[in-house]
Amino acid sequence: MFLPGRPLARRALRLLRNLGARSFADFASEATFDIKEACGVGIENAIKPTDHLITAYRVHGIAYMRGIPVKSILSELTGRQGGCAKGKGGSMHMYGQNFYGGNGIVGAQVPLGAGVAFAQKYQGFDSLCVAMYGDGAANQGQIFEAFNMSYLWSLPCLFVCENNQYGMGTAVERASANIDYYQRGDYIPGIKVDGMDVLCVREATKFAADYIRSGKGPMLMELETYRYHGHSMSDPGISYRTREEIKEVRSKSDPISLLRDRLVGSGLSSVEELKEIDVEVRREIEEASQFATSDPEPPLSDLTTHIYQTGLNSRIRGITPWQQLAAA
Repeated sequence: MFLPGRPLARRALRLLRNLGARSFADFASEATFDIKEACGVGIENAIKPTDHLITAYRVHGIAYMRGIPVKSILSELTGRQGGCAKGKGGSMHMYGQNFYGGNGIVGAQVPLGAGVAFAQKYQGFDSLCVAMYGDGAANQGQIFEAFNMSYLWSLPCLFVCENNQYGMGTAVERASANIDYYQRGDYIPGIKVDGMDVLCVREATKFAADYIRSGKGPMLMELETYRYHGHSMSDPGISYRTREEIKEVRSKSDPISLLRDRLVGSGLSSVEELKEIDVEVRREIEEASQFATSDPEPPLSDLTTHIYQTGLNSRIRGITPWQQLAAA
């Protein structure tokens, strides 16, 4: 499950370009999973399928880790019927079983995650919620409000800060008085983890999940990671850092390279086996890409579906009060 994330993110970018997308929002998810593979993969392999996860808008790789097929992810990105949100969510808003998708408002997913965790406790379930956010969102007031309520109510929530060192184009040292994000939960215990090492992330998440399931309340986990690219297509990514810095991270800390070297060095796999997996992954993504550009777009009648959990069996207001549409 480790390999598809990076080629998936790159194919998503290519599809958007081919569709003629030009705005910031269209490319805000460009660096979705590129270099952050260890974060998503490590977390998913340490929690249960019955656990819940919510994140921001860099969502493609996380959606795959939550069990959404590549075909459904790319079809959603192109707004097709076969998408995981029936073509209604687009690049940022993908949803699946126990996965509450990407959220476009910076930091807004964190209190929502606390709410999901509250629902688990209220209903007596032995499941937790992982609420992920970036260092750029870490100064949002709503995050501290969520921390406070989660501690007061001992909610089963794992708050995960993916610290990639730069919130948009601003280095963390210039944006935050305290850059030790794992310490910013006040009374909530926190841990700092190498977010470039998938095994470190997995074991740290297991530890945090065990702590939370024991009824001790929430925990905060900071994953130190990076991004190779700019924040979006409007950001070249080198106006606030050097090419040499990026090159050094690529050569020394790339999560896929680190895992590949570890697998080959320990004799658990061979270079040839990994190449075969890589070929198979690229074939799957190519097939999914072709489906995502040929699958039909949703019909106009779908405009009024999935608004409510159950259909109203009536008609609702359209663009104007006198234009009524059937609610399903």
